[in-house]
Amino acid sequence: MARQNYLFTSESVSEGHPDKVADRISDEILDAYLRQDPVSRVALETLTTTNRVVLAGEVRSVAAVDQTTMEEIVRRAVRDIGYEQSGFHWRNLEVQVYVHGQSSDIAQGVDAAGNKDEGAGDQGIMFGYACRETDVLMPAPLTYAHRILKTLADARHGGVKELGPDAKSQVTLAYENGKPVKATKIVVSTQHDEALSQDQVKKLVLPYVEAALPKGWMPGLDDIYINPTGKFVIGGPDGDAGLTGRKIIVDTYGGAAPHGGGAFSGKDPTKVDRSAAYAARYLAKNVVAAGLAERCTIQISYAIGVSHPLSFYVDLHGTGTVGEDKLEQVLPELFDLRPRGIRERLALNRPIYARTSAYGHFGREPDRDGGFSWEKTDLVDALRAAL
Repeated sequence: MARQNYLFTSESVSEGHPDKVADRISDEILDAYLRQDPVSRVALETLTTTNRVVLAGEVRSVAAVDQTTMEEIVRRAVRDIGYEQSGFHWRNLEVQVYVHGQSSDIAQGVDAAGNKDEGAGDQGIMFGYACRETDVLMPAPLTYAHRILKTLADARHGGVKELGPDAKSQVTLAYENGKPVKATKIVVSTQHDEALSQDQVKKLVLPYVEAALPKGWMPGLDDIYINPTGKFVIGGPDGDAGLTGRKIIVDTYGGAAPHGGGAFSGKDPTKVDRSAAYAARYLAKNVVAAGLAERCTIQISYAIGVSHPLSFYVDLHGTGTVGEDKLEQVLPELFDLRPRGIRERLALNRPIYARTSAYGHFGREPDRDGGFSWEKTDLVDALRAAL
């Protein structure tokens, strides 16, 4: 039987964290390709460090996105995040581009040809998860860790100049009878203006933390750690190098569910690391939204160049009102899990990815232009009818 009373912790990082700057740049360039050529193949990695951004990867596309365009995209993204510091400034940084054409060996496995359907862009396992802990059907510790940083970011973009772009949060929640009831520890580290003392930083940050948590959930001041190392002025890529895809637990479920290991940012939707993880979340969320379980984990596996999944697994963690084996039969009948089927069902060949690069790929509101389509619960009625 699952434990009912325990503590669980998740962390988040802001859009100005070095790794998230890298994710944002990779996804901005992906969007630029998809905007002109919806069937572009893109696998783009970004390195960020002191006043330097390095791009590498492979692309197959008819879009007119050359080295000059990529450099412009990098500078716009860095400026939008808010970096105008001596060690990392959108105007002064050096951009190096090492992007080449997609390998023909990879392309032949993915391309449809003759009787062969489009294959998966790589082998691997992908997980989706949903639970009833929050209104967005996500684990509560991660949800509130994201909301703390998003609240701080909104304040910064709204004119609170004492805050810098780089920040991290960590939330520990107490669970009683299997449900989150309060925060026991909060950690927030945020870049700040050099003129501020640490007492001033704490006074500035605390109201935003409280605003992000449910009423009455704030722990005592002795259990809230604001900039526990002290001064945090040098930050972002000037303080530490960043790379695309290094915050995959932040991007997904905060450690509350398994992760297949593949990153999302910079990858077009033929890469099942991304698209199948979105499909798995969509299915898990619809299972929970349909009232069929309190918690749902889904795993899907693929082989490169093969269209159909190799396996499909459902775990309701003992909370289901229907058998997992029945869902393993019904869900693939309702949703085509071949790469082409996922892309078409969720309309993924659109420039919708830069917005996913910070504050989580899941637990977000679907956008009118198709962003976060995997967060819809429009399969509920069909799922109930099939059961």
